[in-house]
Amino acid sequence: MNMEPGRRDARDIDEAGVSETSGSPFSAGSVGRPRAARWALYAGIPLAAIAVVYLATRKPTAADEETGHAHGAVAASDTGRPVALSDAEGQRIGVTYAVATLAQLRKEIRTVGQVTFDETRVRSISPKIDGWVERLYVDFTGQYVAAGAPLFSVYSPMLVQAQEELLLAKRLQADIAGGSQNVRADATELLTSARRRLAYWDVPASEIARIEATGTVQRAITLRSPVGGFVVEKNVLQGQRIMAGDQLYKVADLGTVWVEGEVFEQDLSSVRLGQRAVAEVEAVPGEEFPGRITYVYPTVNPETRTARVRVELANPRLRLKPGMYATLRLTGTSGAVALTVPRTAVLSTGERNLVFVKRPDGKLEPRLVELGATTDDRLQILQGLAAGDTVVASATFLVDAESNLGTTLGGMGNMPGMDMTAPTRGDTPVKVTPAPRDTARPRPGGADHSGHEE
Repeated sequence: MNMEPGRRDARDIDEAGVSETSGSPFSAGSVGRPRAARWALYAGIPLAAIAVVYLATRKPTAADEETGHAHGAVAASDTGRPVALSDAEGQRIGVTYAVATLAQLRKEIRTVGQVTFDETRVRSISPKIDGWVERLYVDFTGQYVAAGAPLFSVYSPMLVQAQEELLLAKRLQADIAGGSQNVRADATELLTSARRRLAYWDVPASEIARIEATGTVQRAITLRSPVGGFVVEKNVLQGQRIMAGDQLYKVADLGTVWVEGEVFEQDLSSVRLGQRAVAEVEAVPGEEFPGRITYVYPTVNPETRTARVRVELANPRLRLKPGMYATLRLTGTSGAVALTVPRTAVLSTGERNLVFVKRPDGKLEPRLVELGATTDDRLQILQGLAAGDTVVASATFLVDAESNLGTTLGGMGNMPGMDMTAPTRGDTPVKVTPAPRDTARPRPGGADHSGHEE
């Protein structure tokens, strides 16, 4: 059939159109369709991202609340869900319980101190006469000397003259034994004065009695220690000339020692006289030495903002030696009654403080609390608990993990397309059933012609 000039068959036009536009991305031909799908995908990614941000940041509407889709279930509960834990399960993971109690909060202050001499038991031994040391009986530092033990013998012209006066008064008393009463009284007073003079020079009474008994003047007199203890200083040598008032020995009784430590200014309110204290030294590991605070110095060091305290310790076995470093633990009370729980019962994250309270039904309920004063083993609870509440005292972290795990899985289970139940205790596995795919739904971009040749 002949056709008019300028008119073409529709089939020819279609074929020509296909061939001419096959290289265009907008062509509907078999070769152009994959390219069109790719362009649609590139344009859809930014739109999908914008949609996700919008859904994540928009405020929930009343319709969302009614539908019950808890997409934000994890963030909705800051403390987690109650945990059901049997006694056997609790024992297996180490859960123990404690009761919130009302009591005075015992505060322990730790400080470093140094062992020193008990100044009330340190004696300086100085002669009251001039002379020369004839012999030393205590001749080295650190030697122990008992009370009344001989220290040294000394030759002194003053002692020789005093002995002669004593013997003269003794003979005078014997000569006037038959005289008048007034004369005998004067002679007795003269003898007593001679004895007193020697005694004031620390001549022992036994030496005075020996001089009177023998009637002989002793060239050297032995002086004895008035106290017992260890010689911590010795400043005399045999043959040395000594003067009245020279410190020859310093003797310390170490049966009682002091430990002096520094306490910060903010802790002074918890320190008082008579307060119990415990000292520990590295030389005797594992042993504690109990004592009491006997003095609190009245001034504060302006540089360190500390005040010195003195603790008196008994030292019967002489294991505490002056110069040792010691750790002081001062135990006091806050004075006011407070609600407290063990430190291990509170789980602190820096932003919140959480405890798990055992309910009457046995479940462990997470609860936020506000903390007050603290000690080494107790925490004061200002809000969140009442006296008598039973709380988890150990393995709190494991219980918190269990509570948060249940919350997280519960939130995922409510998401569209997920049928997930939170795991239960025991060996029951988690059941996850994804939503069935709609096979009848056409894929984006039309029919799949990926198998066609270009």
